Amino acid sequence: MTKAELVSKISINTGVEKVIAMAVIESMMEEIKVNIAQNESIFLRGFGTFKAKKRAKKTGRNIKKNTTIIIPEHHIPAFKPAKSFVKEVKENIK
Repeated sequence: MTKAELVSKISINTGVEKVIAMAVIESMMEEIKVNIAQNESIFLRGFGTFKAKKRAKKTGRNIKKNTTIIIPEHHIPAFKPAKSFVKEVKENIK
């Protein structure tokens, strides 16, 4: 499903205009990005948690040059689904 399809579904389900639904989705995504960049978590009950995860320093390989490189520690965005969300997916996808 694309963002446009999601906007259409939300518009149909809520009776809100597509422009307003798009603005809400865009605003939500922006707030999630800003908060994760500031190392703050966003918890949505029954859905999951968006947060930044720390990756430790490690060694990697440059396959083309056959050399070892050091990958510094860094943070990546992560999503951990709620238990009820995981349960629903497991029950409905077969």
